[in-house]
Amino acid sequence: MPRAAPLVLLAALVLAGPALAHGVGSGDAAFIEANPGPQIAAFLYLGAKHMVTGYDHLAFLVGVVFFLYRLRDVALYVTLFSLGHSATLLAGVLGGVHADPFLVDAAIGLSVVYKALDNLGAFKAWFGASPDTRAMVAAFGLAHGFGLATKLQDLKLSDDGLVANLAAFNVGVELGQFLALGMILALMGWWRSSAAFPRQAVLANVLLMAAGFLLTQVQLAGYVLERSA
Repeated sequence: MPRAAPLVLLAALVLAGPALAHGVGSGDAAFIEANPGPQIAAFLYLGAKHMVTGYDHLAFLVGVVFFLYRLRDVALYVTLFSLGHSATLLAGVLGGVHADPFLVDAAIGLSVVYKALDNLGAFKAWFGASPDTRAMVAAFGLAHGFGLATKLQDLKLSDDGLVANLAAFNVGVELGQFLALGMILALMGWWRSSAAFPRQAVLANVLLMAAGFLLTQVQLAGYVLERSA
């Protein structure tokens, strides 16, 4: 396999991202709505599936771990991200906190833009200093959690077993994230062993930034169209 394969994958993300369905599938939604009460296995599956197929979450994770070489650092940043999205997932579903899904997903797109710019050293070049990456990852984790919450808020969730189902969904998200992260780190480790990685890394982050801008623009367009309908 050529060492440029990760660039091909990132390019595919830029081109295909907005076209991929990033909500709860109609079949999954119909099953959940037709089967009230605790459905632990179903919500575990749904959470894992949502993360593994969530191109915006995966793009952000790629950006976060792109230049992290120690597992300790990876664990720290992923934990901060997880704490952030778990908090707003719970607040959104159990606390009834609502946010416009188009604006939430636009913010998620901007999280990808931020991390790509950070990886490119843009903030230091422009302002002489970069925002605290740990704080930013945690903050954008909050946005990603609201993104998860808006998908569940679209369903007619029964109060019966809601807490257990939500906990199962969150655990599923973490399992899906762990699986995706393992694959990302394996691919990154292989790619970094290439002498061409420093040069390709710049293009890769430009592609990530383009993907983030594209995702943001699609969601903002959806917001405007919804308001004007």
